[in-house]
Amino acid sequence: MSLHQIAVSHSFLLSSRSAYTLNPLLFSKRNRFRISLSHSRFTSIKHRSFAVAVSDNGIFTSPELAKSFDFTSEERIYNWWLSQGYFRPKFDWESDPFVISMPPPNVTGSLHMGHAMFVTLEDIMVRYHRMRGRPTLWLPGTDHAGIATQLVVERMLASEGIKRVELGRDEFEKRVWEWKEKYGGTITNQIKRLGASCDWTRECFTLDEQLSRAVIEAFIRLHEKGLIYQGSYMVNWSPKLQTAVSDLEVEYSEEPGTLYYIKYRVAGGSRSDFLTIATTRPETLFGDVAIAVHPQDERYSKYVGKMAIVPMTYGRHVPIISDKYVDKDFGTGVLKISPGHDHNDYVLARRLGLPILNVMNKDGTLNEVAGLYCGLDRFEARKKLWSDLEETDLAVKMEPHSLRVPRSQRGGEVIEPLVSKQWFVTMQPLAEKALLAVEKGELTIIPERFEKIYNHWLTNIKDWCISRQLWWGHRIPVWYIVGKDCEEEYIVARSAEEALMKARDKYGKEVEVYQDPDVLDTWFSSALWPFSTLGWPDELAEDFKRFYPTTMLETGHDILFFWVARMVMMGIEFTGTVPFSYVYLHGLIRDSQGRKMSKTLGNVIDPLDTIKEFGTDALRFTLALGTSGQDLNLSTERLTANKAFTNKLWNAGKFVLQVLPNRDNVSGWQNIEACKFNTEGYLLRLPLPECWVVSKLHMLIDAVTESYNKFFFGDVGREIYDFFWGDFADWYIEASKARIYHSGDDSVALVAQTVLLYVFENILKLLHPFMPFVTEELWQALPNRREALIISSWPQTALPRSTDLVKRFENLQALTRAIRNARAEYSVEPAKRITASIVGSEEVIQYISEEKEVLALLSKLDLGNIHFADSPPGMFTLNHICFGSRTKKCFAYSFH
Repeated sequence: MSLHQIAVSHSFLLSSRSAYTLNPLLFSKRNRFRISLSHSRFTSIKHRSFAVAVSDNGIFTSPELAKSFDFTSEERIYNWWLSQGYFRPKFDWESDPFVISMPPPNVTGSLHMGHAMFVTLEDIMVRYHRMRGRPTLWLPGTDHAGIATQLVVERMLASEGIKRVELGRDEFEKRVWEWKEKYGGTITNQIKRLGASCDWTRECFTLDEQLSRAVIEAFIRLHEKGLIYQGSYMVNWSPKLQTAVSDLEVEYSEEPGTLYYIKYRVAGGSRSDFLTIATTRPETLFGDVAIAVHPQDERYSKYVGKMAIVPMTYGRHVPIISDKYVDKDFGTGVLKISPGHDHNDYVLARRLGLPILNVMNKDGTLNEVAGLYCGLDRFEARKKLWSDLEETDLAVKMEPHSLRVPRSQRGGEVIEPLVSKQWFVTMQPLAEKALLAVEKGELTIIPERFEKIYNHWLTNIKDWCISRQLWWGHRIPVWYIVGKDCEEEYIVARSAEEALMKARDKYGKEVEVYQDPDVLDTWFSSALWPFSTLGWPDELAEDFKRFYPTTMLETGHDILFFWVARMVMMGIEFTGTVPFSYVYLHGLIRDSQGRKMSKTLGNVIDPLDTIKEFGTDALRFTLALGTSGQDLNLSTERLTANKAFTNKLWNAGKFVLQVLPNRDNVSGWQNIEACKFNTEGYLLRLPLPECWVVSKLHMLIDAVTESYNKFFFGDVGREIYDFFWGDFADWYIEASKARIYHSGDDSVALVAQTVLLYVFENILKLLHPFMPFVTEELWQALPNRREALIISSWPQTALPRSTDLVKRFENLQALTRAIRNARAEYSVEPAKRITASIVGSEEVIQYISEEKEVLALLSKLDLGNIHFADSPPGMFTLNHICFGSRTKKCFAYSFH
């Protein structure tokens, strides 16, 4: 009879030595294989049902009743958590609180992936520390977003044919509040949809009475220390918005432009005596106050000290000077100095003592200084001026030139450098303390590389323009005296009544006062957010005493300067303490090709649409796998894979529920609850597969807990994913079927049931901060749940494990893979059970043979024809593989 036998001998793999090496010629990489949860062929244990228990309250659905997790149940689960008060901090826990202040999204906003990222990461932190038993406060709120909100309401009024100025300030503010009440909650409800476990009873708005009181107090204290001043300085002016904007709210983009070459005749010279100037903004020549050349530029040395005639100004003369600031190699090497409309020219003019000449109105049109061009828009004036220069033979040429154009973040228009009277904060004394906080280790920035950027910005900080020419926002608490010079005579007060009282004390009872029309920069109130939301300036407020300083500030790295550094400075200034111990910075969300998401590119991914298709848990898990500070490329493929992970988790839960004892099996459940996996003696008495998976779980708990504590959330997600899918689902669930369906011994089955429940419920705990909805749904489906998963205790660390038994099971896995590979290589039918002869040392054969039911199930072997030996059968030699056509067996031996 010819042979067709498959047997595996892997003596070096199955040796008792401590080092277990695999023969690369026989063993391929581990490939995941799907587990089948259909057990109709097994009859030893009937399916158990706990569906009634979880569906009685109408909130949760058992996996036994649903094929897959229903995303529509997420809102029901969230509302249940909310109704139970689980998001509020519990002070019966004896531990330091964990506190995060949510970065307040604009009240005008709608959910985008940036919001989804910060909500996911912050909620992971909050849920983890809540389960660790710390009183946990995640304080939510929204920002009044001065410019953005005013723009939205002005557009709404424009659609009704109404202009803001026609309404008047009071009526306009009333309309804005009405808009806020109607639409302002949109972003909050969308954040809830992401599973944010914030304490919504403490929700704040930057224009709330308490926060407004804090803003006024902060302004007054800074003014009293001489750190706030008023003056006319160069600012970034938005003609469309009619307000100053900060340096940080200006975005620069490379755009094609034009370099214009213009003749400036030398006064008193011949027609050949002229200087050619190259400029990208010819309309600003009306504001020229000097012409400059480099001191070592011999081409123009003869003109230094003379006067030049500014074109199209009816013969206005300006001095020709020399200064090392001039770049000899740019353009023609001649610089027109227009300090009223260029930041660098402004600095140069102040250093040289030159006058400031403004030619621009607040709406971007030219003023009377421009003569015939008065009233023209700046860009229209540019075209007309060039045409006129050509007619008068003062235009030399124009050529293409790449420009770095400043644009408003809000309106997108070109920003105009303009000298304007504004309020400023002196930043250097505040910055020095913020720098020292990082240097002394009082503040930790994650990732660490952003410390250099933080330090560089604070070291080179400029004074902060805090006034905005808007109607929506915190009104500057300054009152002027009617009939007095505004810059010299003003009163800083906490209210109009206090201002009038102070004015009467100084100027008499007949005095009249009026308030500064400007409002404060939105970022001024945001800089106070970590402590104003907790009751400051009332430092005796209960929340301030309990929760300040906060623990963590998590936000995007792009607002490290906008917001984070300013909060640090203000926190130290007003409370004497750094407002948080850690700053965790996440990256930007990009599309699958690494491009920034934009409507222009059509690559914007809407979080709400994503949730509908993939579920909140899949979205959160995908976002959380990134690395701190690194941009994340988001793709449909990643979301699809993590949706499959959610389904895998659901199916595993379905299997666990199906094999657990009946609810009325009192002794069975007593035995399950009596198991003590936290003792080494109990662990070592477990069979090999059970000891392996429990040991691996205990290792996982330690690794994951350490990664959580280090804020390595990507590592957390990958570690749990690999264990659940690679160890628990692919291996242990399959191995447990041998116990449950084939052993014929209830005590053996009970051990497997107990381990399945223990491992699965701990997986749910570890994974809950990432995937709160599906884990809570599954947790509630498990029997005898005494509390919600969201407030359950975190798994204990430093639990016993056996590395020796883990290695033994790894040998069993390697043997299983070798048999599978041999079957695949020789095209053995998947359902066909084959005979195997296994060769190994006496010790190895002993523990492998004890698990031959598991081996048979995992490798599709004929349980009655598995043979163990300490040497190969005599008819074969090592390296020999023989195949026949009739029998079901072949011998394959490992290479030495």
